[in-house]
Parts: sequence; structure tokens; C-alpha cells
Amino acid sequence: MKENQLHNSTLLLKIIFIISVAVIFFIGGITFKHITVLKKTSAWVSNSHEVNEELERLISHIKDAETGQIGYILTRDKSFLVPYLKSKDLVKNSYKKVSKLTIHSRTQQANLKNLLFYINKRQNYLSKTLYLTEQENYDKTLLRNNLIIGKNAMDSIRVKIEGMMIAQKNLLKNRQNDYESTMNYTPLLIYLTLIVTLILITIAFIKMNRDLVTLKKTIYTLSVANEANNLAEIVGGFGSWQFNLETNEYTFSDNEYRLLGCEPQSFKASIEEFSKFVHPDDLQYVIDNEKNIPINSTLPAFTYRVIRKDGEIRYFRALGRVVTITSGGRTHIGTTSDVTEEVHAKNYIEDRNRELENNNKELTAFNYIASHDLQEPLRKIETFLSRLVTKDYDNLSKSGQQYVSSIQSSANRMRILIEDLLQFSRTNKNEKNFEEANLNVLLEKSKHELTQIIDEKKAIIESTELPTLKVIPFQIQQLFINLIGNSLKYSKESITPIIKINCSTIIATDEELLPQNNHRYYKIVFEDNGIGFEQEYAKKIFILFNRLHNKNEYEGTGIGLAICKKIVENHNGFIFAQGVLNEGAIFSIYLRAD
Repeated sequence: MKENQLHNSTLLLKIIFIISVAVIFFIGGITFKHITVLKKTSAWVSNSHEVNEELERLISHIKDAETGQIGYILTRDKSFLVPYLKSKDLVKNSYKKVSKLTIHSRTQQANLKNLLFYINKRQNYLSKTLYLTEQENYDKTLLRNNLIIGKNAMDSIRVKIEGMMIAQKNLLKNRQNDYESTMNYTPLLIYLTLIVTLILITIAFIKMNRDLVTLKKTIYTLSVANEANNLAEIVGGFGSWQFNLETNEYTFSDNEYRLLGCEPQSFKASIEEFSKFVHPDDLQYVIDNEKNIPINSTLPAFTYRVIRKDGEIRYFRALGRVVTITSGGRTHIGTTSDVTEEVHAKNYIEDRNRELENNNKELTAFNYIASHDLQEPLRKIETFLSRLVTKDYDNLSKSGQQYVSSIQSSANRMRILIEDLLQFSRTNKNEKNFEEANLNVLLEKSKHELTQIIDEKKAIIESTELPTLKVIPFQIQQLFINLIGNSLKYSKESITPIIKINCSTIIATDEELLPQNNHRYYKIVFEDNGIGFEQEYAKKIFILFNRLHNKNEYEGTGIGLAICKKIVENHNGFIFAQGVLNEGAIFSIYLRAD
């Protein structure tokens, strides 16, 4: 979170910096523009002054020529003609200067053309007047007319020059107004832009100061976290490493070195240096996994052996994944754990499991062989007893006849015990082939197996519709046989046995005896009206060879209900018993419905 905040803050500072630079360039551009405008305005003001001065100089030259002409006419002194003679060049030069100074003004250029006409006219009549006065007998009327025309031309020159000077003054006034306007808003604009720049710089400073505080806190937090991580690595027996995918450089934590039996940072972190500690038989395996780092985003966990600096062989487990930091760089981070004890424990457990599996196989084989081998002499005993009873029973004494009856009874119990042991052994087998089966069909087969005893006791069996489930069919059938047979065995004398079988769907949380989860179960209940039992024996009756009654009272081996419990457990279900002495028993079976 803090890293993202710093990243966003850095981005904001970059934006502010770019805006500030842009504003500075903008201020520089505006300043340059206004300085240029001011320079042009100053040039225009200077130009207007020069035009007016040159116009005044131009009319002064014309007046000097006129004054020199009049002085010569009155005095005949040729010294008066000096200004007149020089005036032509002076007037010409002044006119050119005015024309050059007003070259960008169309109005003044038009005025200059008219002015040139009157200047030429005035100079022509000055020349004519001088020419007439130099004649001995000149016509005074003609002289007078020339003087009048010359005077009119001079008046026109004055009017034109005054008009040009007025126009130039107006232009100068407008330019002065522009100059003053420019001078008025330029400082304000520069001031405003400088204020904006200062505000941006202030914001940037505040952000930088806050980021500096955040950075200090982050550095402190990271330092604490780093120390905590180092401590956790020592306590947890693992180390961490990083592989920069951009620079192909490794970084090992201090405990990574300690796992190898080395001092922290005692050698350069690299796969080559680390490989020196890897067990030679596992080296290629480790190299192959390391090659997948740039390809896969996740390095699956793998276990290998290392030879520590002190020569001890240890088991390490490495795993990692690629992360992308905010700057865009990609780094593969991972951990190395010392799992030597775990591997040894796993190997020990595997050895014990194999030993247990072999023992189970031997026990199963022993049970099966023993049961079959026991049946052979038992059958011979029963055969010889049958022949003895048939041929020589009457020849035996009463005590001998009692002995024979006892032997027959014991042989019968032994046969039943062997059959139950075979059935229990069959229930314990690992082969559990589940398949879809209709429990109603299995119930009917179970009743068919018990037809003889059901008819003998005239028992009534009532059942509701049972579901179709994925089960081990022969085991469920045996479960039904044992429960119904148990109810028939422990029925009351002179009372018709009634066995009710009901099925319903429940949620585990609705039953106190079940794990408190949301799994659905089929609850199948077997209820009878037999002799029942006291509730304190509800759990003991499922224990192998456990009997609540003397063997002389009721036949049985104490295996039947243990087989029922084992069958239900094979189906990940539960079985519970409830009993009321002399009233009956209830067996509740829970089989998963989902």
C-alpha cells in the first residue's frame, strides 16, 4: 500500500515538475514577446520623432533657399545665394530620409509624393524668379506672378508638412498608447504566472516533504520487517533468495548462507556458487529446475540434497514465483527450507506404512487360510459325529450322549464363528468397488437370505422406499442381513417380531450425533420390538466379540454388529444404537446423500 502511495506521489511530482517547466517556458516566451513588442514600440516612437525632426529640417532648408533668394533680389549680393544653392542637395537628402523613415506608412508615402510636387514647383519658380531678376529689362508683372505662384507653392508645402507632422504625431500617440498598454498588463501577466509557478513549486515541496516523512516511516517499517523476517528465517529454518530477471543477478538472505553452514554473505550469491553445495546426484535436477525460472511464472516446490560446509547432508526444498514491481521490473523470489527432519519422518512413516501394509496382507492371508484350514477338520468332526449319532448313539451311556451333544453344539458354534470371521475379514479388505445400487433390491435379497427364520418366527418387516446410492452392494446387503438377523435373534418369545425400516433425508446440523456441517445424509432406521438393551451398552455392542448375553441364552459370536459398523465406516457413514430394556432397539444408519 505504501509503495503504491509513493509511486503515485512520485508520478504527481513528475507532473508538477513538467507543468512548472512548461510555465517557466511560457513566462519566458511571454517575456520575450513583450520585450520584442516594447522594442518595436520604442523604435516606432523614435521613428516618429525622427520623421518630425526631418520634416522640420526639410521645410527649414526650403525656407533658407527662399530667404537667400529674397536677399539676393533686394541686395544683389551673391553671398545670399549660398543657402539657395546648397538647399537643393539639402532638401533632396532630407526628403530621402523622410521617405526612408516612412517607408512602412502608405499614407505618409502618398503625402510625400504630393509634397515632392510642391517642392519641385517651388524650386522651379525660385529658379525662374532669379532668372528674370538677372535680366536688365524684366517684366515686373511676370516677376510678381512668379513670386505669387512660388508663395502659393510654399504655402502648400507648409500645409503638407504640417499635415504629415500631425499624422506622425497621431501615429506616435497611438504607438505610445500601445506601449503604455503593453507596459501595463505585461508585469501583471508575469506576476500571475510567477505566482502560479510558486504555488506549483510549493505544492511540490509539500509533497516531497510528506513523501520524505512517509519514506522514512517506510524505511523504518521495512527495517523492522527485514529484521523480523531474518529472525523468522532463523526460527523457521528457511532462507530466501531473489533472482532479477532483468540483470540476471542473485541475492541471498543471511540465513540462506547459514543453512549451508557458512557465514552470512561469505560468498557472492550465484547459482554457480550455490551449486557447489548441491549433492552431485541431485545437481542436474537442480540445474534443470533453475532453467525454468525465466520461463515459468511459478517455480514448483522441489526437494534436493546439499552437502553443508561441515560435510553434513541435508534436504532442502525450494519454491518461488515471479513478481512484477511498480517500476515494471520482474524478479523471481523464492524460499529455501531445510526439510531434513520432515523427509526423515516421511521416510519413516512410509517404511512403517509398508510394514503395516505387509502385516495387514499377512493377517488377511492368515485369517483366510486359518479359517479355511479350520473348516476342514471341523467338517470331519461334524461328519464323524453325525455317523456316531446315526449308528452308535443308542449304545452310548447317558453321559456319553451328553458329551456328543456338547461336541455337536461346540462344533456348530465354531463353524458360525469361522464364517463370521471370514465375513469380517472380507469387510476389511482394501478392494472397495462402489457402484450404483438400488437399496430396495438389496433389502429384498437380504430378506430372502433370512426367509427360513422369518417364516419360523412369523416376523413382520415393514419398509419405506429406499434410495439408489453408489455403494459396495454385497456389503450393504450384509449390513441389512445382520441388522434384521439381530432383531430376529433378540425377539421376545410368544410375541410376533415387528421390524420397521424407515428412510428420510436430513442435514448434518439437524442431528446432534453427526459432525456439524451442511452435508446431506440418508437416515435409514431399523426399529424392532425385541428384548432391547440398556443404553449404557449402546457403544459396546459394536465392539468385536462383545456380547451382552450368555452364549447359552442366545446364539452368536459377537461379530455381527462389529461387521455392521465396519461396513458403514467403509461408506463414510455413521451408525448409532438406542435401546430400552424389554421394549426394543433402534439402529440409525447415516449414508452420504451428496
